[in-house]
Amino acid sequence: MAGVDTETLIDTWRRLLAGSGKPWVLFEHGTCVVLEEAGEATADRATEILRAYGPVHVGGPAGDFRVLELKNGEGWLVTGHHPDVVTFVPLADSADPSHLAVGILGRSRRDRDGTELHVVHVEHDRPVEA
Repeated sequence: MAGVDTETLIDTWRRLLAGSGKPWVLFEHGTCVVLEEAGEATADRATEILRAYGPVHVGGPAGDFRVLELKNGEGWLVTGHHPDVVTFVPLADSADPSHLAVGILGRSRRDRDGTELHVVHVEHDRPVEA
């Protein structure tokens, strides 16, 4: 499975969440968990959410997904059954740009992140740059 380097993922999520003021946690395969507020053990809270809502169970809500195309053309966001768990799929990672193919790829990455649970970055509230 092709993958994106961590720095590219971090930069992408920073752009996507700029101005939200919300902390977020990035996992190895591109899944991001966005939290409502910063606090102690941010990575632990995000890991618990992904442990519960990351693994795919086909035939139920955990197998469902929605694909959102990014306006800048750099790829897609694949959502699942938890509103704060989203996986980024870069344009170059899917030879087939259909929502079905992209959704299945994003869902499989969320599944890997939800079972491997490897945090690669934690971002707390970043001040807006002037």
